[in-house]
Amino acid sequence: MKRVLFVPLLVACFIVFGLLAQGNSEEPKKDVGFFSRSLHYTAGGMSYWYDKSRGGLETLTEIPYDSPKLDCVNCHITSCDKCHKTETDKKYFYSAKAALNQDICLSCHKREAVVAKIDKEAGQQDVHIAKGMQCLKCHSARELHGDGVQYSSMKQEGAMDASCGNCHSSIAPSASHKIHGDKLECKACHIRHVVSCTNCHIGTIVSERKRVDIKLSGWVFLMNYNGKVTSANMQNFVAPGNRTFMLFAPQNSHSIMKDGRKCGECHGTDIVKQVQNGRINLTWLEGKDVKHIRGVIPVAADAEYNCVYQDYQNGNWVPIENPPAPKLQYAGFGAPLTKEQLRKMAMPMGK
Repeated sequence: MKRVLFVPLLVACFIVFGLLAQGNSEEPKKDVGFFSRSLHYTAGGMSYWYDKSRGGLETLTEIPYDSPKLDCVNCHITSCDKCHKTETDKKYFYSAKAALNQDICLSCHKREAVVAKIDKEAGQQDVHIAKGMQCLKCHSARELHGDGVQYSSMKQEGAMDASCGNCHSSIAPSASHKIHGDKLECKACHIRHVVSCTNCHIGTIVSERKRVDIKLSGWVFLMNYNGKVTSANMQNFVAPGNRTFMLFAPQNSHSIMKDGRKCGECHGTDIVKQVQNGRINLTWLEGKDVKHIRGVIPVAADAEYNCVYQDYQNGNWVPIENPPAPKLQYAGFGAPLTKEQLRKMAMPMGK
């Protein structure tokens, strides 16, 4: 009798354990690590502002950011190899020292490479570069590797650790510092210039997987960010059908001056007056050459910023006659200066 009961009981056990084994047949989820949520991995800022839900460039291209047509995702860092891989005796291993190579940073951050080249040739190097400082003197490992939070942009609060105040905890009590107080970021006065990529040609990116644009420097824009005036940049695009797009966004440039600008470089200038009057020509053609205004340019919501827009055909830039007004975007959590801020900039100093 006991043997009769034992057999069905044993079979039942096999069935139960078999079902349990079948129910757990899926492999455990792979732990991809928090680097996969870092901005270096996701390049989240570009995709975030490109998105049409935020009025980005996708509204003209109608091509999703991750589409192979744009080839944008190939700029992202998908593994530790990009920065840390090194080789000895035909064997690979990871090295923290390898990632300290400045050229690794500049191989992706090409705009900063252009800034450094311009300044070196002009004998006006960034004060930090002139002292031999490298990226990781200011930028933390948390910024590079992530902290488990998937930030939408490096301009999002909490994404970046680098700050002037981390090293410059006290500043000289100059007249400019007293007058501006906490109304301006250091960058508004101490950044020499930014490099703007203009006429970024989407058609060539799609058809030839090649990025073509016209790089301009010698200017810096000003806009609001986190309650303060800061340095900013402009970028414009030509989309298929010769449709145009322009964006302004806060931007740090590694072209930093020890001494800040003089008052007359920002206040009461012809540039400010043009913006206040509602129209300014940022670029224009002289023959086949693109010329541009230089100096400090406030970003105002009611002003018209005119640029030369060109199509790229067979390796040549061809001016677009009567281009449509560009679709405008304020990216990077930046906002135009207020009318009151613009009024104060238009006033000559001492009044």
